Amino acid sequence: MVSYVQRGGRMTVGQQRAWEEHWPALGRKVAELPEGPIDFGAWFGREAPVLLEIGSGMGETTSQLAAAAPELNYVAVEVYEPGLGQLMLRAEKLGVRNLRLINGDAVVLLTRHVPENSLHGVRIFFPDPWPKKRHHKRRLVQPEFVALVASRLEPGGTLHLATDWENYAEQMLEVCSGEPSLKNRYDDWAPRPGWRPVTKFENRAREEGRISRDLIFERR
Repeated sequence: MVSYVQRGGRMTVGQQRAWEEHWPALGRKVAELPEGPIDFGAWFGREAPVLLEIGSGMGETTSQLAAAAPELNYVAVEVYEPGLGQLMLRAEKLGVRNLRLINGDAVVLLTRHVPENSLHGVRIFFPDPWPKKRHHKRRLVQPEFVALVASRLEPGGTLHLATDWENYAEQMLEVCSGEPSLKNRYDDWAPRPGWRPVTKFENRAREEGRISRDLIFERR
């Protein structure tokens, strides 16, 4: 089980600068982590609830969400290095101090470096939809993965998902509803939270007639 398909891409000058200036303090690579759990308290310099966002993309949403929740130790895991560079640029502009970045596979991170019952929340916003039916097996939200995520949530912790692909939304609902350690906070779809920024991709989906759907499940 892996959480992604690797994408290439070169960094811009600004992204490279952000990487050189900020990565040593803010970032770590999954492949270079020492064995055992990450000491998030030591890394952030404080004890606070840890929220993990899987797939931060170019950081448009992540930077704003971290800035809006200074009470959280906000962790973003992403495989695309230019995206993390862009996220650091955005965070720098917003003066964000409560954000740390991890480059690599979320499955490996969760399995080897995040203890059970330790996360306040996990967010997965607009993961790659793999719209062709023959590619659905590549989608991130599958039973094995959701069981892993659920095991890392503290009791009452939340798994919040969002997608603008109806078929994937239905798959997410089915998979998460089938995980016995999770319960849906709502009967089916969650109201779209006002605090989740509308990205250019979500606006494009609206223009193409696709409706975004949110799901929020709690750890029992």
